[in-house]
Amino acid sequence: MNSTDYPSIADDWERRATIRTRPRRWLENDDKLIYPLSRQPLVLSATFLEHCAHWRDFVLVQSFYKFINDVVIFETEIVDKTARSIAKNRFSLPFPLACRVDAMTVVVDEDYHALVALDFLQQTVAMTGIQPLDLPGQIELSHALPAAQAQVPAHLRDAVELIGVAIAENTVTQDVAAFSKDSSVKASVRGLMADHLFDEGRHAQFWTRLVRLYWQSASAADRDSIAQVLPTFLAHYLTNDLQKNFDLHLIDHLDISHSLRNALRDEVAALAFPIHRQHPLLGNIMGFLQHSGLLQTPSVALALKDYLPVPGRPI
Repeated sequence: MNSTDYPSIADDWERRATIRTRPRRWLENDDKLIYPLSRQPLVLSATFLEHCAHWRDFVLVQSFYKFINDVVIFETEIVDKTARSIAKNRFSLPFPLACRVDAMTVVVDEDYHALVALDFLQQTVAMTGIQPLDLPGQIELSHALPAAQAQVPAHLRDAVELIGVAIAENTVTQDVAAFSKDSSVKASVRGLMADHLFDEGRHAQFWTRLVRLYWQSASAADRDSIAQVLPTFLAHYLTNDLQKNFDLHLIDHLDISHSLRNALRDEVAALAFPIHRQHPLLGNIMGFLQHSGLLQTPSVALALKDYLPVPGRPI
């Protein structure tokens, strides 16, 4: 791999990383929401609005806890693992030293994001008195990566991990951006999201450049093998099954009648979330695949034909 094809993010990190430039944020005790209504369909369902509105804040706080838990899993168990192995030259794909230095800045950022998230969880528990329910031990990416890796030869598993993490880092940016702009949410929480977004934009560039560097050096056979598992990865990554299970778990902890509980379960179970080209995250994913060079590979375009925009519409 030729490091001249790779522009480093290290100088930008030194100037602007939130761990270097942001003070600690404090959760306000005001009447703003701690979690956006638009991100929790349960509280917008007809049955909930009519009969369970007094449980809204409990559901939103628990949803915030899950969001924080997901961030910690994503940052420390997945992105940190991949970036750290690259930084320490333990990845099966050898990267130039400049890439490895940048990877270590990602490690520092992601662990800091997890620290800030846990700090907000602690502040929220102290302010509300609401203890977190049992939170999921995995996120969608926890399933998507091994499912895709199991379908490629052993020498390509690190490459699939790299591409999967890069896809996730390029989609989390959009998710966090929407959260940070919701004016119904507490200013400190929006600030937390804005800080996260500030770093994630740099991370998205890093992962895109790293994948482009790898893809340029990969053989045609390896490219084709990876192309075949991308639909498997997306099917696991874009599902909402874990969120649906969490919502059902939440419903079980509401002090409501049996008939109301069943009605809420039915409404959650009926929420359709098809994985097709209209999925809200696919625009970012296809943009990443284009910018990293994957989508220009015929086998990748063929494997993802069902996800590509209709002709005449931009990616």
